[in-house]
Amino acid sequence: MKNYRILQIHNFYQIPGGEDVVVRNEKRLLEEHGHKVYTYYRSNSELAEKGIVGKLFLPFTAVFSLKTYREVKKLIRENQIDIVHVHNTLTMVSPSVFYAAFRCKVPVVQTLHNFRMLCPAGSFFRDNVICEECVQHGMGCAIRHKCYRNSKLQSFVSAAILQIHRFVGTYRRVNFICLTEFNRKKLLESLDTKKEIVNPERVYIKPNFTFAEEIVPNEVRSDEEYFLFAGRVEALKGIDIAVRAFEKLPDKKLYVAGNGPMMEEMQRAIREHPIDPGKDTVYYFIQDLFHVLDENRQIASALVGPHGDIGFVHKLEQLLEEKSRESLAALVPEKTGEMKYFYSYCLNGCLGFVKTWLETGEKETPEYAAEMAYRMVVSSVTAFYDTKEGREDN
Repeated sequence: MKNYRILQIHNFYQIPGGEDVVVRNEKRLLEEHGHKVYTYYRSNSELAEKGIVGKLFLPFTAVFSLKTYREVKKLIRENQIDIVHVHNTLTMVSPSVFYAAFRCKVPVVQTLHNFRMLCPAGSFFRDNVICEECVQHGMGCAIRHKCYRNSKLQSFVSAAILQIHRFVGTYRRVNFICLTEFNRKKLLESLDTKKEIVNPERVYIKPNFTFAEEIVPNEVRSDEEYFLFAGRVEALKGIDIAVRAFEKLPDKKLYVAGNGPMMEEMQRAIREHPIDPGKDTVYYFIQDLFHVLDENRQIASALVGPHGDIGFVHKLEQLLEEKSRESLAALVPEKTGEMKYFYSYCLNGCLGFVKTWLETGEKETPEYAAEMAYRMVVSSVTAFYDTKEGREDN
């Protein structure tokens, strides 16, 4: 088998994600099979380094970056590249990378990690519901609704990239990789076939993958049948739909593995309300925490439920421990030796309280639950503080 010289191109977002993992895995797999992989990476973190003039020109460079075009063309020629494999191009790379490959007469393929060829936001998701307005009524819908990063300007730029490169025929000359048959069908059905925006014969399917050594077998669950949700835990990924579906399938089990914005919100709550058992900040933290859980009730129920993500529970435990254990020890320094037992008692009690509250639905408000939990925590701390003296008096 011939060994190829492949140029891998990717534009990193400011927040790391699954696309970055795919890029890393594919590079490794290709190299393990004897191919030479060159890379051209850029990152949206470059935006922070741009001056006012650079930011003013961003809507134009996002459509066609001369910097990318020249640098990629140089890489292709100097390294005698056989294939250019593109992943994300938004915002710094731009579709100019395709023209660099065209100019050098090198085949180019792009992996479509989302629906950005059809939707400026890349998700077909707006206000927590599926939305395909741009397919049905045009890209102006995305600008009106501020679909990309809640910004009309950024939505305009994302929409303009698609419209311009559809019009000039850029995508007809590119080979595309879709991750699933559903993605492929959606791409071909949603585009105007009369204008042949893409060539159907150049659209292929190649699922993502991981390496066997990165999979840790769970012997406890190896003999039971269950379904697994693995990914970022947020509505965009469909976790709420999965949870609702399995509520109607009591004989089936759904395990959840992942992290998401909810943990970030909990970290924010602790930053804003430092935990100090001797002060009222504890109450405001608890209240904020219950509001976060209430806003993400279905997801939270899935994570802390009997088939949830034990990793999430451990992260929550660590988060609380980092902020509260030191404060508790300072409050009762003479009981350092007993602190681990008391802390375990409080932590498990609080987690049990949260699970029960989530299971009850909307019976108690976050404010009521926070007030009740606060009283329990305070009474437990008071009892722990008085325990030794009480035994000595008897």
